[in-house]
Amino acid sequence: MIRTDLIASIPELLNRHAAARGEKIAFEDATEKITYGELLKSTANLAGHFADLDLKVGESVALFLPNSVRWVETCFAILRAGGVCVPISYDSTKAEVLYRLQDAQCKIIVSTAEKSDLIAEARNSSPSLKYIILTGEISDLGNVISYDRLGENLSKTQPRDPEDIDCVSYIVYTSGTTGQAKGVLLNTRGMLWITAACWGPITNMSEDDVVLSPLPLFHSYALNLSVLAILALGASEYIMEKFSTDEVLALAREGRFTVIPGVPTMFHYLLEQSGDNSGPGLAGVRMCVSAGAIMPAALNEQFEARFGIPLLDGYGITETSTMVTMNWPSGGRIMGSCGLPLPGLAVRLLDPDTGQDVETGKEGELIVSGPNVMLGYHQKEAETAAALKNGWYYTGDLAVSDKHGFLTITGRLKELIIRGGQNIAPAEVEDIVKECESVLDCAIVGMPHEHLGEVPAAFVVVRDGFEIGREAILDHCKSRLSKYKIPADIYEIQEIPRTGSGKIKRFLLKDMID
Repeated sequence: MIRTDLIASIPELLNRHAAARGEKIAFEDATEKITYGELLKSTANLAGHFADLDLKVGESVALFLPNSVRWVETCFAILRAGGVCVPISYDSTKAEVLYRLQDAQCKIIVSTAEKSDLIAEARNSSPSLKYIILTGEISDLGNVISYDRLGENLSKTQPRDPEDIDCVSYIVYTSGTTGQAKGVLLNTRGMLWITAACWGPITNMSEDDVVLSPLPLFHSYALNLSVLAILALGASEYIMEKFSTDEVLALAREGRFTVIPGVPTMFHYLLEQSGDNSGPGLAGVRMCVSAGAIMPAALNEQFEARFGIPLLDGYGITETSTMVTMNWPSGGRIMGSCGLPLPGLAVRLLDPDTGQDVETGKEGELIVSGPNVMLGYHQKEAETAAALKNGWYYTGDLAVSDKHGFLTITGRLKELIIRGGQNIAPAEVEDIVKECESVLDCAIVGMPHEHLGEVPAAFVVVRDGFEIGREAILDHCKSRLSKYKIPADIYEIQEIPRTGSGKIKRFLLKDMID
């Protein structure tokens, strides 16, 4: 069941596929493509240059590039040099970049000439940062190193190519819906175990697949599926710089792509844009995969009915190297459920008050144990101790399990709205509000109340050509929800703020009103 052959060091996988399919395109973007043979050589050269810059084993390198072939190339080169890869969202602010550079104590940052001013400012406050490597045109090199020149000049230093896949290889910062991001310590074994237990056996991904990925590579879901799994499987991938509904549909019409990973919001917009059955389809695509946020059952059903291909939903988090559960393409599926636990992974649901396992059908906090669980939070012993207990990771997510083991995520402990002692899961109310004809997207947030503690408020994005229709939304909620779950206020906004993985940034919505 578990494809243990897919779990190996990065240099071993690169050598394996360079030998077996050296001329095959491994990764491609809008301007560049690279074969497996070329990838083996370019990552070896860049890894040698990192060593020449005195990058020692275990030291961190910040990867601050847009989605691209070079992102993937740099990631693998860092690992081949024995370094720790620290992905940073290319859209990060100066404060966010500075925090990550300081927290991870990065010695090198790889970015673009476009970000040179931001990095120069951050460098002054980051004592550990010694070298800046930039792609693109650099007018005055000064103490900046040209990425392009490194590629043109062969390093005389061989890559270290460490074989240890259990040491820290990545510090991936939680996108977080509240508070400051935490650096999650992950290793290559745990990340590739997901490929071995999920992407290989469950979704049947293989070297025959050509993946169209619009996911942000800095996020753990994309790092796992769109970077590491592609390499492990020997597949091919086209990397989109950013998600665009029109571009996904246009590329899909080429007929060469077989798998599209995404988050629920992406599939929502694809469905919306495609219109009725006379519109464009997803020619050649055999499967879509969704994770990162809860997939509403209605969206899943409508998408599959419209495009005629399975949209497999799963549940994953950064601290578990992404996936915990997944729906299988064969056998029974329960729409709205995030599927079954991965083979080899143990899960339990605990009563948050008593710490005891709940009965089947009862809601509890999901805890996870397995080879994919993180090593801990970087430099945060107290947070690590609170999250990891006796080999179990406490997710903070609430779920229920049916008699067949299918899990459904019902909310999050920290996101629960407690109205006069009654618990409200935002996701439940969001699903009901999204059923309204005028609503394109929705987020439910708990707002302070003098007497009740908190009350739910709805932030909605209205479809083109519609009025918000507050009374119609409230009437619909009254017909579907208990009185205490009905939104006390409805606010119209242009866009729901979300993380790269599709999770709602509820604290930003609160700030709009506070």
